Formats: sequence, structure tokens, C-alpha cells
Amino acid sequence: MVADMLTRELTAEQISLLNDLIHSATTHTINTIAICIARASADRYIGDFALLAHKLMDMENLNVLFALARMEDRIYLVARSRLPEVNVGEIAAVFGGGGHSSAASATIKDLTMIQVEEELFRILQSWINPGRQARNLMSSPVISVPPERNLHEAADLLTRYNINAAPVVDGERLVGILSRQMIDKGIYHGLEAVDVRDFMSTEFSSVTPDASLIEIQEHIVDRQQRLLPVVEGEKVVGVITRKDLLNVLLNDPSRIPSYLYEPVHTTGDKRRKNVSNIMAEQLPRPVNELLQAAGRVAEKRNYKAYAVGGFIRDLVLRRPNLDIDIVVEGDGIEFAKDFAEIYGARVRSYKKFGTAVIIFPDGFKIDVATARLEYYEYPAALPTVELSSLKLDLYRRDFTMNTLAVELDPARFGQLIDYFGTQRDFKEKAIRVLHNYSFVEDPTRVFRAIRYEQRLGFRIGKHTSNLILNAVKMNLLVHLSGRRLTNELKLILSEENPAPAIRRMHEYDLLPFLHADITYSPPMARLLEEIRSVLAWFNLSFIGNGCDRWLVYLLALADPLSSEGLEEFCSRMEFSPRIRSWLVEGRARAISIAQRFYRNQDLKPSEIYHLLEALNQEWLLFIMAKTEQEETRRAISLYFRNLKEVRPKLRGRDLKDMGITPGPVYREILNGLLDGRLNGELSSREEEVQFVRKRFMEASNR
Repeated sequence: MVADMLTRELTAEQISLLNDLIHSATTHTINTIAICIARASADRYIGDFALLAHKLMDMENLNVLFALARMEDRIYLVARSRLPEVNVGEIAAVFGGGGHSSAASATIKDLTMIQVEEELFRILQSWINPGRQARNLMSSPVISVPPERNLHEAADLLTRYNINAAPVVDGERLVGILSRQMIDKGIYHGLEAVDVRDFMSTEFSSVTPDASLIEIQEHIVDRQQRLLPVVEGEKVVGVITRKDLLNVLLNDPSRIPSYLYEPVHTTGDKRRKNVSNIMAEQLPRPVNELLQAAGRVAEKRNYKAYAVGGFIRDLVLRRPNLDIDIVVEGDGIEFAKDFAEIYGARVRSYKKFGTAVIIFPDGFKIDVATARLEYYEYPAALPTVELSSLKLDLYRRDFTMNTLAVELDPARFGQLIDYFGTQRDFKEKAIRVLHNYSFVEDPTRVFRAIRYEQRLGFRIGKHTSNLILNAVKMNLLVHLSGRRLTNELKLILSEENPAPAIRRMHEYDLLPFLHADITYSPPMARLLEEIRSVLAWFNLSFIGNGCDRWLVYLLALADPLSSEGLEEFCSRMEFSPRIRSWLVEGRARAISIAQRFYRNQDLKPSEIYHLLEALNQEWLLFIMAKTEQEETRRAISLYFRNLKEVRPKLRGRDLKDMGITPGPVYREILNGLLDGRLNGELSSREEEVQFVRKRFMEASNR
């Protein structure tokens, strides 16, 4: 009251600030309440800002005012309210300020004016007593689909009631959401007789009848859930659609999130993210320069070029990956030719798919694809390709984590594009498919999900996990060719530690698709762990002498199989003749060697050498992990460390120079020299010469 009666002269600076407030004042209707927000700025601090806010309140006859002023390096907030629905003291407290319900203030550091405004809008929508709740927006009674109905029956129900989505309700319990798009895709693949429960979405949100509008908006807009069930207890009492929310937003534009009408690609809180700094930090400089050059080449042809897929996934996660994929909105092959010409590279193109590989003089490669979409004629078929846009090109990919893209255009270089909420999935460490028929169209994605899960330390999302179980239940993996199965299995077994992935394959009942007798058991788990230890020892002891680690783990998977089962396994996986013979014949040799070691543990080094040289190092490492005999382990270790590379100094030409007539005797002599070396009986060239003269030349003279 005293403040209302005081008359105070304003300085020229205060009048200028008040003028800014008057001209910037904008009224927003938030939860049916008119809120005025005014902004001003000054290069230096100007006192009595609260007085200016009070004058503006009186001049414009406002009920609620939030005045913001940027002065020096701070933002000053002054809030006034004449309505009980708006407690400005509580709102100012969020910014670190204080006051009471009708007058409050705050001083804010380290935020820009725009950031403060955005945060203020978010708080206002949450804190102001909402004028609308879920019960005011929902449609009721609910049209639902029982989970035991098939897709054909569900399609009839949605058509009858002219709706595009419905909750799936078991009794009174909400168990999923089904959309017309899911139904149409299933019927396209000939699955109209399959139960709704197998393809409904099981990852969804619901709200209670008293949920606020901001909460509803978060689920439908931010999380892109087209149908939001309203649940009381366990009973579904209503549904809210995107159209229901849109009608409210159009009547209250202040509620519409800015990213819905700003020309940006990403969603969620990180809607404007440029990763050019990460690219400069993570990528070798020549690679970063190549990507910048790609943007310039595309610009000259009036194309758009984007780096996409796993390369961007690992870039954002800060994991090493230089397998670069570029998608071009334009002719990808022509782009590749232009790019290659600049760097003296060559191009290998595939016109049928609109793809090309640029191979640089140093062997570095970049894969280029024309933006395209794919569709599948039947489950597990290879895709049919059509030209498309970047968004549809990304939509054809397997998981959300592989749908990130980065603009290479010079003006927007490094701008991250996230159409499908990948950044949210990264934050939650979740692996999710893009659509419900992902595993129907390409069942190999099941193995990829498991591989990514273990490599990245993520977890397969609940709904994606259910879809994997459905694919197994429907026997979809039977349609996969052995070659495609082998490719996926090889990638899993080539991981640093494939044991957790094999365990997950067991949990999803995938191992029988390789062979009915392959299973994950305690002995299998112990064997896999032993293999990991043996490989670690081998890699540390013999740096540069790499082995095909996936083959060692393959032997572990095949270990429980009988001879007939091993043949069946080779046929199912369509192994090459080389791998087939290596498995079958190698097993016979390995069994023979194990028996020999078991019968006679006191073998000379030369005997150990001749026993083990018949097997390659992958088999030997497997035996080393498999055996329970310490003597066998020591013998294999001795072979790798001391025996494998032993060779006589003398060669055939040396024997000829010594006057020995060439013939079968040469093999006998060289074997004798090798045994002498292995057993430590010969250590120099001179000793070898004496050995030959005494053992063979003197004997022949006698």
C-alpha cells in the first residue's frame, strides 16, 4: 500500500528500461490464465527494477506479470500476481529467488534470456493450477481390442468405429496399444491370423484422470505416443489422441513446443545440437576434412549429403569407428564420382541399389548411398529398394540408435539430426526397433540387437524384447539362409567377450535355430570363460600373431554335438568347404591328440611338436581351454613358446653341397635335424653338420 502511494522520479535510464518493457510485453494464456511476460536489457546495472515492474503492472492493468531484464552478466526476474492461482513466490524460488505469493524476485546467473524464458514457460505450465485435466480431454467409453483377437478381426473393429488406434485390454488390464499401421503391415506380410498380442506395442505410457495438460503433452508430443490411455486403478476409463491434444494446443499457442514449428530436425530437450566439436575431437583431422569436402561436393550439385548410421552412433557415444556411411539426397553415384575425382580415388558402384564405394589411394573407404526406402515382399526376404528422402532412408534401418545423421552442408556442418528419439534412448541405454514388424521383415536383426546390447552395455527395451520372443515363437528364423545366420554369428563371436551374447541367445531360445543340440549350460559357460582366458594369454604372449577368435568360440558352440550333429550344423549354417573340413577333420585329430596325451604324459618335445603341428592354432587354443589336464596345457604352451617356429639351419642345398644325392633321404635327414633341434640335442649349424656326417654319410660309407 505504501508503494502505491509513493511518488518517485525515474532516471533517464529507468525510463528507457520501462519503455523496453512496455514494447516487449506479450500476454500468453496458460491454463486459461492470462500471463504477461516483458523483457528489457541494459549494458550496466540499473537500480529499482522492481519499481518499473510495478509501474508496468498499473499502466497495463495486469493481473500477472513476469518482468525480465538482462543487466551485465545476470538476468533479473521480478514477478507480480493478483491471482491466487499464480503463486509467484514458488515460481521465483525455482530460479533461486524468493518472495511471497503476490510479489517475488530472483537473480539468475549463467543462463541466457532465451533459456530463462523457456524455463519460465515450462514452470508456468506445470505450476499454474491447470484449467484442463485428462478427464476433460479423454474420449469415453473406450473401444478396446482383446489380445487374443487376430489382426484381421482387429482391422474390422478399427474400421467399424473409424479409429486409427486402440488400447489392448485383457479383462480390465491394459496390456498394449495397437495402431492401424501395425495391423496393415502384418496383413501385408500374410499374418492376419496372428494374435494381436504378438505385435501390439508393449512400451507405452498412461496417465490418471487428473493428469495435467503438460503431462499429457509430454507423452504425446515429446515421446511421440499417438494414443494415451487414461487409467484409474487398473481400468482404462478413456483415451486421448494426438488430435485431442492438437485442438487444445491450437487454442493456446503458448503451449506448442517451439521445436514443432522451428525448422529443425531433432526432438526432445536436445533439439539443437551441433556435434562439429565432437567430430574435431574424435576424428583424425584428414577424415574430418574429407567430411567437410563431401558437403562442398554435394552443394555444387545442389544435393544434400549426410553422414549417417553406426558411424554417427559411435561418434556421439565417443567410441572409435571410421566406417563412414554417407547418404545423399540426389544421385549418390554421381556424387561419389565427383568426390573421387578431387582426391584421385576410384569408385565401385552398384546401380541397382544406387550405392557406391569411394576407395582412396591409401585404401581408406567411404560408402555412399542414394537416399532410399526398402520394403519386404515376405518375411525374411531381401529388400526391394526405391528412391526416397533422408527421413525414410533412416526409417528403413534396424534400431533407433542407427538412425542418427549429421549434416555435411557447409552452412550447417555438424548439425545433428534425430528423427526418432535416439538421444533419449542413449540416455536410457535402451535398444529399440523402429517398428513392430522389424524382426518379421529381417529376423537377423534379433542377433544384431543382442550384439549391440553387449557391446554398448545397453539393454534391449521391453517392447523390443517382446517382439524378439514373438519372432522366435512364430519360427521366423527358420526362413533365414545359413549364410545369413553365419554372418551374424561370426560378428557376435568376434566380439571381445561373446559369452554374455551367447547367454542372451539362450535366454531368447535362439540357439536351437543353429542346431537343436546347441544349448547354454554351466559346462558351456565355463568353457567360454576358459577360452576368454586362453585368448587373452595368447594375444599378450604372441603380439601380432593373431588368430580368428570367432573360430575358437565356434568350436565351443559345436562341442556338444555328435559327429552326425556336427555335419547337420555345417549344412544348416552353409559353411564353406574349408570351414566344414576344418571342423569335421579337426575334431577327429583333436580327439586323437587328447587320447595320446592322456595315455602318455611324458613326451619328448619332438613328439609334442609332431602331434600338435597337425592342428592350426585355433584348434590348439580350444584344446588348451577345454582340457582338464595341466600336462596338456603345458605341452601346448611349450609348443607355442618354444617349438612351433623351430627349424634346422641346414637346407636341401646344403645337403647337396655336402655330396648327398637328392632323394627320400633328404626328408629323413631334415626330420632328424628338426628332432635334434626340438630336443635340445643340436644348437648350432656346426652341430647339425656333424650330425649329418656321423648319422648318414659315415653310415653310408660303411
